[in-house]
Amino acid sequence: MVKFIQLLFLGVFIGTSSLFAANDFTLDSGALIDKRTVSKINEIGNELKKKTQISIYVHVKNNFGMKNNITTKEKIAFIKEYEQKLVQNLEKPYVVLTFSLDQTHVNLLRSASLLKALDKDDILDSYVIPLLASKDKNSTLAKVSAAVLNGYDEIAAQIVESKGLEKLDSALGDSGRTFSAIWRVLMYSLVLFGIIAYTFIILRSKKK
Repeated sequence: MVKFIQLLFLGVFIGTSSLFAANDFTLDSGALIDKRTVSKINEIGNELKKKTQISIYVHVKNNFGMKNNITTKEKIAFIKEYEQKLVQNLEKPYVVLTFSLDQTHVNLLRSASLLKALDKDDILDSYVIPLLASKDKNSTLAKVSAAVLNGYDEIAAQIVESKGLEKLDSALGDSGRTFSAIWRVLMYSLVLFGIIAYTFIILRSKKK
């Protein structure tokens, strides 16, 4: 995991031609995203916007401003209202990747026309959450930056595929999808191992 994040940042550094872009697709970085990552996000976002008229934004904060000691139901209601206000003035079509460190919340918001074009669960479960949840020596800044960029790149890739267009010149390449495939194999292997171990224990207990 450490090596993957390091390689991802190396690709960002090499692939980014400028620290400035025509549009800023980072609504808020919460000081949790590396400047090189912000630059790469803008590079991908501008190319996608030019080719599809679709905007992908990221909104990352330490805390959404939620009070402490509130119920789970109140937390859900607060975040729902917060995200509704976040997108109400955005020009459609849009996609917004949201993340709150304190609330351990990550979500993918998109306008109605993009509901079928994007596999929300796949993007979050395979490209974002594994990097956020990794237990290694990387800093929070590195993990959040890598997770957000990996998810952002996959969002753009799925939109491009849904439009029947060629891969973006600014895309990260196959590193994100390779990691996703490895992660899935690992998870499936753990589940399979658990089933086999459970079956073995049951059969063994019946023999006694």
